[in-house]
Amino acid sequence: MATVPTPFADTVWPDAQSYWVRNARVPLALLTGSHGLTAEDRDNGSAHIDMLIERGAIARIVPAGKALVAAGEALELHGRQVWPMLIDVHTHLDRAHTVVRSPNVNGTFADAVAATQADRLRWTHADLLARMSFGLRCAYAHGVSAIRTHLDSVPEQAERSWRAFADMRTEWQGRVALQGVSLVPIDLFRGEWGDKLAALVAKSGGILGAVTRAASAGAHGAPLEDLDALLDRLFRLAARHDLDIDLHVDESGDPRAAALPYVARAAIRNGYQGRVTCGHCCSLAVQPEPEADRTLDLVAEAKIAIVTLPTVNLYLQDRGSGRTPRWRGVTLVHEMRRRGIVVAAAGDNCRDCFYAYGDHDMVDTFRQAVRILHLDHPLAEAPTLVGPAPATIARLSDHGRIQEGAPARLLVFNARTLSEVVSRPHADRIVIDSGRRSSARAPDYSEMWEAATAANPRSATHADAPAAL
Repeated sequence: MATVPTPFADTVWPDAQSYWVRNARVPLALLTGSHGLTAEDRDNGSAHIDMLIERGAIARIVPAGKALVAAGEALELHGRQVWPMLIDVHTHLDRAHTVVRSPNVNGTFADAVAATQADRLRWTHADLLARMSFGLRCAYAHGVSAIRTHLDSVPEQAERSWRAFADMRTEWQGRVALQGVSLVPIDLFRGEWGDKLAALVAKSGGILGAVTRAASAGAHGAPLEDLDALLDRLFRLAARHDLDIDLHVDESGDPRAAALPYVARAAIRNGYQGRVTCGHCCSLAVQPEPEADRTLDLVAEAKIAIVTLPTVNLYLQDRGSGRTPRWRGVTLVHEMRRRGIVVAAAGDNCRDCFYAYGDHDMVDTFRQAVRILHLDHPLAEAPTLVGPAPATIARLSDHGRIQEGAPARLLVFNARTLSEVVSRPHADRIVIDSGRRSSARAPDYSEMWEAATAANPRSATHADAPAAL
């Protein structure tokens, strides 16, 4: 007689130091090791397993029904999906939750740049801490274990943003692993600020980054005439301080925006293969196929990793008042993966002028990425983009995978198949941190109401503000 599944809302997670989780399904893309996979497992894209949790870590993984339960506690999941906590490898925590006080009136990229430029005048240390804390509490409650955030690092802002980031990294250590990336227009590396910024990033344990357009440009067009020289300077600074590189590249629907091959050639000639990540790369999708193919071959040769930002690129690209968009704004993910290029999906902006929505929820990002990028039919490989791929990019070996010896930091869904995971938002998901059920909840929006209406504490006009990113 079949066992009647326990209603998901009634799930009581064990509080013991050692216990088995029985009859779980884990996507093959998120599982390290074979663990007695069956033909049915391979067909379904998920392994049917039992897991032993001991002292907050995954001690053993065996085929379902093989749990050695002689005594102690065990939890029956009735075939429900278990995932690792996820990784958001491209965000902007310093810009987040400003949409009310600095809205993007028309929803365009150019207006987002202008709104950021104005709002940055409000970025005091206290304001940054309040908004970054709000975002991190959202992410952790939704089951995010690591975040890489880009930080606006123009001269008048950099010290303030990196100091706030350092405070947050210390506060969240052990819950959300935080990485910081500098974000400036690449032409600011021409002068002495490039040296100062690289030193600040190195001192802060960060990653050197930039956006491959000029400070005066509202949107991407043709590459800068001295882009090769600027990239070489950035790479030399990175090498001097032994920093990885993470760049915003070609976030545009203009096919003339073609900085990506420049970055790939720079990585090769500077011996930086395997240490560069590029985000967005949208214009690649509207370039002629032969040109796109040549660029992708270079990217593969340079071992550059790519981060696609599907929700934000869908929102911003090809937008015009009263006009229906003609394309989805995303890069050539399938073509990249066929070449062995590491590709991750990430959340990017959240409730700011670049993206008016979101909640730092990587399950939501995954579900939307599947639809926007056609990562289905079959679905089996899709979870790679939010687990193992970002873990590889961020060099986080204990994140984004379910494996023996790793911390038991898990997501449990009321779903048996990948299709069921994609089909619902799963607000009732269970988050497990170090083997214990997390009680964290997303913070109330009312915490942001005061920040949304606070007066500008730094006196400057919109016109006087520095160029935005």
